[in-house]
Amino acid sequence: NSISILMVDDDEEDWMLLSDAFDELGYRSCLHYEENGEAAVRYLQRCLEQDSLPKAVILDLNMPRLNGKQTLKHIKSNAALKQIPVIIYSTSLNPREKEECMALGAHAYIIKPSSYRDSIKTANDFYTLCSGIGNESLQ
Repeated sequence: NSISILMVDDDEEDWMLLSDAFDELGYRSCLHYEENGEAAVRYLQRCLEQDSLPKAVILDLNMPRLNGKQTLKHIKSNAALKQIPVIIYSTSLNPREKEECMALGAHAYIIKPSSYRDSIKTANDFYTLCSGIGNESLQ
């Protein structure tokens, strides 16, 4: 029950909440965490060199150094990375923001949950999506 997922978010609490939710669901050790887009790009480069790309990237929008949209553009413009599904994970309810991310190649746009219980559902949705089952329910 382990799928490699890269989570990129400058808020460690968001990562911990989702990580705990994954653990509670029995999906142990599947999240790798990077705190900004620059670090994520370096991590993906190392993954390419080791031929061990993550199954998906969960990407926050508002981060220092390289923000979510810039990171998404970088991933989707790289021939070796562009096939990785990128799921935007944001607090923004702005429909224009979602449209822009989808146009840039995001696979899905998910609003960050406001409670731990909702985090469990979100973690399960992420895992299902990354397993290749039920993709249409996240659109």
